[in-house]
Amino acid sequence: MSVHDRIEKSTRDFLTEHPGLKYSFFGGKGGVGKTVLAGAAALWYARQGKRTLLASTNPVHSLTGMLGQDVFGKPTLVEGESNFWAYEIDTKDTIEESKREIREKIEWFLKYADIKARAEEFVESATMNPAFEESAMFENMIDLMFEDEYEVYVFDTAPTANARRLLGMSDVYSMWVNKMVQSREEAQSLKELLSYSKKKEKDPLMDYLLTFRDRMQHAKELLTDESLTAFFFVTLPEALPIAVVQRFLTWFEEFGIPVGGVVVNMRIDPADLGENPPEFVRNRIEMQREYMEEIWKRFDNVRAIVPLFQNQVQGTPMLEQTARHLFSA
Repeated sequence: MSVHDRIEKSTRDFLTEHPGLKYSFFGGKGGVGKTVLAGAAALWYARQGKRTLLASTNPVHSLTGMLGQDVFGKPTLVEGESNFWAYEIDTKDTIEESKREIREKIEWFLKYADIKARAEEFVESATMNPAFEESAMFENMIDLMFEDEYEVYVFDTAPTANARRLLGMSDVYSMWVNKMVQSREEAQSLKELLSYSKKKEKDPLMDYLLTFRDRMQHAKELLTDESLTAFFFVTLPEALPIAVVQRFLTWFEEFGIPVGGVVVNMRIDPADLGENPPEFVRNRIEMQREYMEEIWKRFDNVRAIVPLFQNQVQGTPMLEQTARHLFSA
């Protein structure tokens, strides 16, 4: 039995069961080939006639290098394709825009609350949080999803720990907003109780919080809808990437983010090596064979096995070759 024959449900089978899948995320440990497989998936979707956007939420972008054209800063039609756009999100612009919005909101709040303080001090405190970049990227990602200009979105995510925090932010935001709404209601009740005027004032901060809560709820609905969303873990037949996937599978399930399955990348096919491969290569094949056995034991949702190619995966011809393995029957 070949390694491919051991796959119970392929990527193609999975998509047949989820015909309305709209948001595909590819993640895993750094260096396992997430960008390549996300690109191959996006190309495959586009070649099925679906208007497709490949977007990178990884601060260390590599789509431009893989595609051989500049896709930084805005959705760009991939050369030679009619349904395939790619987009490296400009993290710097996203962060500056988020800082500007935070400054406006803080100035607005201070004026409304009649507090004599400089907004810049609060802005600096808010934006020094290590998760601020991820928060800004999350906002940018859900903006793309809400705009709904494409039939399919494929996201090349940051290494898995960052992706987990990124995709889990709808939960974090929801908890934060609910606490803020509760505090704001209590403050507003106290203000009305102590006020001589019985006239109810418009509360712009409460309006903002309620709108923001609705936005996060909608994001959570999309990210946890198994008919629309799937997260695919990419691993190599090596110890550390396998361990990372196993650890994060549980965490993603806790967030309610549907897992599409596991893709094994860069497997060396012994049939391609001839009769007398070098000892180093033979040792590598034996190591991969042992780890493939571990993969079969640990994961019951392996969807595809993609080989290690002789050439670097760059440009649509190599992505097309990758897609043939990713979506083999």
